[in-house]
Amino acid sequence: MPTETPARLPEGRYGKPSRPAPKRWRVWALSVAGLLVGGAVAVLAYANLGTAPIEGQRRLFTELPGNAMEITVDVTRDEPELPGVCIVRVRDITGAESGRREVLVPPGESSTAVTAVIKSAGRPVTADVFGCSYEVPEYLSSP
Repeated sequence: MPTETPARLPEGRYGKPSRPAPKRWRVWALSVAGLLVGGAVAVLAYANLGTAPIEGQRRLFTELPGNAMEITVDVTRDEPELPGVCIVRVRDITGAESGRREVLVPPGESSTAVTAVIKSAGRPVTADVFGCSYEVPEYLSSP
């Protein structure tokens, strides 16, 4: 009985023969690597973009005579037994920062309000909270 050789298709008409399927272990290895990278990105995003341990929200501001502005900030924190500090600032008509001040948030309730007066280099038009932290400078915490 003669052996028959498989017929080869003309390459120009049907294209090149396809490559063999990737090995199964490569598919699993790439899948696991993708999951690990995705998990690491999710953990870093949660740590950096999650809720802050202490936050300040501007409640109101009032212009005062002599290029000054009074601001009241609502501070929410997860460790009310620790003192905190919030940086508040005023801006002029161009939007440039024209005054800044650090305000001590004494230990107390988890949600509290602090008020401060900020001097400005020119006429202030708005005030806002730049940020809050538990890292209180020594000159604010000393009596």
